[in-house]
Amino acid sequence: MKNPLDKWLSQPWNRARTLPFPRWVDHFVKVLGLVAVAGGGYVTMLVAYGASPKTLAVGYAPEQPVPYSHKLHVGELGLDCRYCHTSVEETAKANIPPTSTCMNCHSMIRKESPLLAPVRESFASGQPVEWVRVHSVADYAYFNHSAHVTRGVGCVSCHGRIDTMDVVYQTQPLSMSWCVDCHRHPERSLRPASEVTNMTWQPPNGQDPYEFGKSYAEQHSINPPTDCSTCHR
Repeated sequence: MKNPLDKWLSQPWNRARTLPFPRWVDHFVKVLGLVAVAGGGYVTMLVAYGASPKTLAVGYAPEQPVPYSHKLHVGELGLDCRYCHTSVEETAKANIPPTSTCMNCHSMIRKESPLLAPVRESFASGQPVEWVRVHSVADYAYFNHSAHVTRGVGCVSCHGRIDTMDVVYQTQPLSMSWCVDCHRHPERSLRPASEVTNMTWQPPNGQDPYEFGKSYAEQHSINPPTDCSTCHR
């Protein structure tokens, strides 16, 4: 026997009175659910990729108070990185050169150039030029330049082809995953310690760079740690 209630609900005007919302609300809720799922995925991707170091840091090239060209000084004139960054082999930080280093040359070369006015003013006043830092790791992470360059990690591995840059920019993300990956596979970045500032160095006799790095790591017992305390002290 058919339920009387079913018969009553079969009438559209009766069924409509029993529903708290119109039927189109059901479809709207389904569409809203799909939008929420898609929106959540979009936000996740936006945070993961849009806010990643690869997006925010790589390519960073701040304007400096003096238009110093590494392409000219390193690439064309052949200045060694250590002429200006004197502490890179001995301390954790690669120092910014003092103004006196600049004046070693520019007290005689282009000494009237208006572009070098901040350098001359700095030398006269004793106040440093306000260079803008380009490469930086987080304050809670420890990085030691000397530990890397004295073991054969070339400047180009982290800073790119500085010798071709009129304006220095960041070429690598310097993120935790990027650093850890290098510690797991150091052979990709190794060369003789005497060649760390040579931007164009290649292994001798056409040897594959990876195979050279692997052999070099074995010969010099290079096995960088990957535990947290290595960088977070």
